[in-house]
Amino acid sequence: MSKSQLDVLYRFEQDKEKLAAEALQQAELEYKQNMERYKSVSQFRLEYMKRLDGLSKSGIDSATYNHYHKFIAKLDYANKQVETAINQARASAKQKKTAWFDQRKKLQAVEILQKKAKEREVIKQNRIEQRMYDEISSQQYIRKQLEHE
Repeated sequence: MSKSQLDVLYRFEQDKEKLAAEALQQAELEYKQNMERYKSVSQFRLEYMKRLDGLSKSGIDSATYNHYHKFIAKLDYANKQVETAINQARASAKQKKTAWFDQRKKLQAVEILQKKAKEREVIKQNRIEQRMYDEISSQQYIRKQLEHE
């Protein structure tokens, strides 16, 4: 594979790796946001339960109690939905991490190919240079031989 082909392949794989990294970052952000949402809803539920507990100690009518109880049930339902979103986000982040890692390995493989191609080119240039020095030495030797004759 020529150097220009390797360079094109490298840029292509590098772009794919960048996109995979961005997708992973987005998935991790979504997971983090869902975790924060879960904590927020849980905290709000806890505060609402404390209010209900405080009101029930001082006396509360059944309509208010039912209102609090229904709202807490809605918060429980919201938490279950957020748990589902968390599980989906976790799975997505795991999948995106695997995809990024696989793409990173491809990019590293192309980097190795580039390095080997560069090494082969250096060896080739060194051989050409050595042949040139050998030719110069041969010509100098022949001239000296001819001068001494």
